[in-house]
Amino acid sequence: MKKIAILALSFLTVSVAKAQDAGGLRIGIKGGATYSSLSGDQASQIAGPAFDNDLGSFKLGYNAGIGTSFPISSDGFFSIAPELLYNRKGYEVKSKQMAGTSEIEVEQQRVLHYLDLPILAKINAGGLYFELGPQVSYLFGSKVKQQTTTKNANGTKTKVDNDGSFQDYSGVKRGPSDKSDLAQFDIAGVAGIGYQTDGGLSLGLRYAQGFNSLIDSKNTNNDPKAFNNAFTLQLGYLLPLGR
Repeated sequence: MKKIAILALSFLTVSVAKAQDAGGLRIGIKGGATYSSLSGDQASQIAGPAFDNDLGSFKLGYNAGIGTSFPISSDGFFSIAPELLYNRKGYEVKSKQMAGTSEIEVEQQRVLHYLDLPILAKINAGGLYFELGPQVSYLFGSKVKQQTTTKNANGTKTKVDNDGSFQDYSGVKRGPSDKSDLAQFDIAGVAGIGYQTDGGLSLGLRYAQGFNSLIDSKNTNNDPKAFNNAFTLQLGYLLPLGR
C-alpha cells in the first residue's frame, strides 16, 4: 500500500510539473494598456501643425484578446505565439492660444479601432521571454473627439465637447466616424520582453512599428506618410494544454 501511495504521489508530481511547463502548449487571455501615436516626418501634415510625437504626448488606450503559445523545441525554449487582439490606438493633438485674458486649450483625439494579429517567435529562458515577429492589423473603426477648455483670468473654466467633425490634410470636411481617408490594413514589426510564471500568469511590454502609411494612398503617390507606433503593457493568463 505504501509503495502504491509513493508511485501515485510521484505520478501526480510529474503530471503537475508537465502541466505547469511554461514552454508547453497554452491558450488564454491577455489585456492591458496601449500608448500610441504617429511617426514619420510628415505626421504633422496629417494630424495638424500642433502635433507632437514626443513620448509624453502619446495617446493612452487599451487592448484585450486571446493569446496562444505553441512549443517548437522539446524543452519549450523556442515557441510561436499567435494572438488576436482588439487594440484601441490613435493619436492626440493639443493646442493653446490666448483670447484676451482667457486661455483656450483645444484637445483633439483620433481613436483608431484595430484587430491585431501578431505572430511572434518567442525565446523562453527560465520564465523570462523575448518575442519578435510581424503583425497584421485591420482597421474597423475610427472616431474623432474634440474638447475645448476656456480658462478665465478669475480662475473659472468651461469645457465644451465639439461634434468631432474635422478637416483632413487635403481640406475635405469629414464626420467624426469617417475613416475613408485611412488605410484599411497595417503591417508592423513587433518586439517585446516579459515574464511568465509556471502557472501561466505573465506580464509583458512590447513595441510595434507600422510599415504601412496610415493614410490611404491608393489613388495618388503624393499623400503624406505617417505610421502607427505603439507600446503595449499586457497582463496575461495562459492555461497549459499539455505538450
